[in-house]
Amino acid sequence: MNITTFIIIALIIIAIFILISIYNQLVRLKAQFKNAFAQIEVQLKRRYDLIPNLVETAKAYLKHESETLIKVTEARNQAISALKNASADPTNGQNIQALNRAEQNLNRNMSGLNLQLEAYPDLKASTNMMQLSEEITSTENRVSYARQAYNDAVTSYNIALKTFPAVFIAPLVGHTEEGKLLEFEDSAQIQSAPKVNFN
Repeated sequence: MNITTFIIIALIIIAIFILISIYNQLVRLKAQFKNAFAQIEVQLKRRYDLIPNLVETAKAYLKHESETLIKVTEARNQAISALKNASADPTNGQNIQALNRAEQNLNRNMSGLNLQLEAYPDLKASTNMMQLSEEITSTENRVSYARQAYNDAVTSYNIALKTFPAVFIAPLVGHTEEGKLLEFEDSAQIQSAPKVNFN
């Protein structure tokens, strides 16, 4: 075997190892951001499960503001639907954007409910309401941490997708679409954990 043939075979073997390495890295990073989304899903489901309890507890006091309770319930249902779609395929950017919009709507309606609740000191002093407040605040903090972990995983995947030589190889091995960050438009509010404060 002459030196040219040896060099050509060596280059082919190196190219194959690079291709396999890049493919494996992209698969690993994509799996990590899907797993990170699963953690968000757990926390959002917990949050959605707490909202009906909050609405039910407030219902007796907010008879004249029932429209607010209806809006919160509808926003929760829309968020559940958006979460279900996003959970089915967290790599689908449209599903993630729909979840972003649904969460923004839910947060806006929860803020409206919080304003209504401020007018009822007896309700704020209720043991049930204080427990719900604590659970919701705790869950919001967990959602925030899980969202940050998800966004970090998506960012790592997107960077790997755009770096050389992966930028040329990724489309050939089925990694054509970047992951979408989960960015609620009211992220400043999320960072400070939207609270139902009854103290």
